[in-house]
Amino acid sequence: MPVYAYKGLNDGGRNVSGIVDADTPKAARLKLRSQGVFPTALAEEKDRAGGRGSAVRASTDVQSYFENITPQDLALMTRQLATLVGAGLPLTDCLGALIEQVENARQKRILSQIREHVVEGGNLADALGQHPQVFDNLFVSMVRAGEASGALDIVLIRLADYTERAAELRSKVKSATTYPIVMTIISFVILLFLLSYVVPSITKIFKDTGQSLPGITIVLLAISDFAANYWWLIIVGAILTYLVFRAAVNTPKGRLRFDTFKLQVPYFGKVLKKVALARFARTLSTLLNGGLPLLQSLDIVKHVVGNQLLMNAIEDGRDSIREGHTVAEPLKRSGLFPPLLVHMIAVGERSGELESMLSRAADAYDNEVEASVNALSSILAPVLVVVMGGIVAFMVIAILLPIFELNQIV
Repeated sequence: MPVYAYKGLNDGGRNVSGIVDADTPKAARLKLRSQGVFPTALAEEKDRAGGRGSAVRASTDVQSYFENITPQDLALMTRQLATLVGAGLPLTDCLGALIEQVENARQKRILSQIREHVVEGGNLADALGQHPQVFDNLFVSMVRAGEASGALDIVLIRLADYTERAAELRSKVKSATTYPIVMTIISFVILLFLLSYVVPSITKIFKDTGQSLPGITIVLLAISDFAANYWWLIIVGAILTYLVFRAAVNTPKGRLRFDTFKLQVPYFGKVLKKVALARFARTLSTLLNGGLPLLQSLDIVKHVVGNQLLMNAIEDGRDSIREGHTVAEPLKRSGLFPPLLVHMIAVGERSGELESMLSRAADAYDNEVEASVNALSSILAPVLVVVMGGIVAFMVIAILLPIFELNQIV
């Protein structure tokens, strides 16, 4: 069914806008008037990705194509919706209030489509599920459980807390690793420029003299000649290497091998494992608090950890739990989950406080990840400086040695 974006006036004379489904523009106007809206503008939205949730109005400003919904936007929207639902307002009115408040064009468009689905009699979870690029399986499952239990506002608050904490951890990791990554890229570009243009112009005088050059200078000239003549080959080789790597990793065996290798890398592997364990504990705690069954929660959690090796361990644990085992037993048997986390899970199962124990474990791992990333960042910065200094020193020595020898001859 076609989707139309509209602007109009409601019964109170206020400007309103949104999305409406109808077979024809005339049917869309009639539908809006039946809802108390007098349309002043109506435009059909064109489908970009074959789904209703991906419709984009042809007359939309180009800027709206590049507007993303950040985790912070999602958390704020979820918390506001929880407040409105908790106040006892009808769900359609809550969504309408959010539509009027948000400024992000894409977010407003999606909320309008969600409200339209709810107005037609659908539930909120199904409406959210039509936009998987914004609302993942965890979010949709939590909302579905909240609607079934009648505690939607509480579930939404927990989802907002979870989204904010996940975004905060992601932001801390990104901010701590941005500087070393940028420094590495800039250093590589500068080095390539020096080898391709600066060094050849300086060392040309050595070739003209015909004198024998030191071994270090010969090596530098060989590297410089290769970079100057075959720089395109370096770029093409890097691109091909990346494409081959991506193709290999996209296979099940390749993904498993790469994820196993990542966990075995000194220091980095421990940090990545802590990040995955923090996601596991935080997500499982949130799902269980939201009222989802344990097996369904584990089925969702395995897609959150971001590591195939841990996903397989969680899947095996889920099968063992279905056979009557506790949560802690299969996790301990896998050897991938630290004894402390396994012990906390076991204690939580015995005491009936599994959710709170998982939340505490997630807090502990979040703190460890933050400390590890900060320490890694503080170490990488001077290491990069030393490496670049060593490369520059190599180049300076390779250039100065022939000059000194030439002076001695003169």
